[in-house]
Amino acid sequence: MVEEVLVGLNCRPARVYVDGTVGEGGHAAAILERCAPDGRLWGLDKDPVVLETAAARLAPYTSRFHLFHSSYARLGEILKEEGVPAVAGIVLDLGLSLHQLQRSGRGFSFQGDEPLDMRFDPLRPGKTAADLLNSATPAALEKIFKEYGEEPRARRFARLVVAARRQQPFRFTQQLVTLVQQAQGPGRRRGERHPATRVFQALRIAVNREIEELAVFLGEAPAWLEPGGRLVVISYHSLEDRLVKQRLLAWEKAGLMRRLTRKPLIPTVEEVRRNPRARSAKLRVAEKVEN
Repeated sequence: MVEEVLVGLNCRPARVYVDGTVGEGGHAAAILERCAPDGRLWGLDKDPVVLETAAARLAPYTSRFHLFHSSYARLGEILKEEGVPAVAGIVLDLGLSLHQLQRSGRGFSFQGDEPLDMRFDPLRPGKTAADLLNSATPAALEKIFKEYGEEPRARRFARLVVAARRQQPFRFTQQLVTLVQQAQGPGRRRGERHPATRVFQALRIAVNREIEELAVFLGEAPAWLEPGGRLVVISYHSLEDRLVKQRLLAWEKAGLMRRLTRKPLIPTVEEVRRNPRARSAKLRVAEKVEN
């Protein structure tokens, strides 16, 4: 949804824009093109590997971009450190990058057999997905699967995980995939999502504290925008989208922001055909009130 992001940000020259989830630099490159010749972009990401990819991709724009190894929730601290009071636009794309899914080797995908890590930033200490599966109580696992994955069989899966780890600790993705598939039973209707989708999503969110970081960001974002500045958020599951929707509505009622999308924008049929991972994307836009 690159064009929708550019329109939502209202990209113009001589302004600073922030890509809070810069990933491999796709949106960032498009923003720099649109705000040429002197618009600037700051890119933030917790994953040091994708930051290297973004740096290489954005190299032709030389001095017009700056990358930060940081969470978007820390944008306020970065603005203060850089002496910039506010920016003209911020975009968050809350989906996983292609690198993380296909090449990171950190267990984000259930298609292969990789270590159950799932940390966006493997250089910093923190519990991995395997750590959670092997140490969390049944009640904690059920809460993770239910709240972050909206998994209807959360209690059953939590009990099965606890029983399985007594025999062998979880280390690799296929151990978890096999457990979920056995609990699901034989067969799956054509086009139906993989039975491990919600469980993997829930673990990833818990490991990276994604909902907590999004909540921190949404608690401060209006202060980081200049008057007329735009916020664009792309979410991929109902938990994130609900949080964004509620906060945008609260800002509007408080007179801080104006919603520019009453209903979220969704990908076209053609875009989903080109990129099936975009099928669940929802894009919302808000503008800071001038006064």
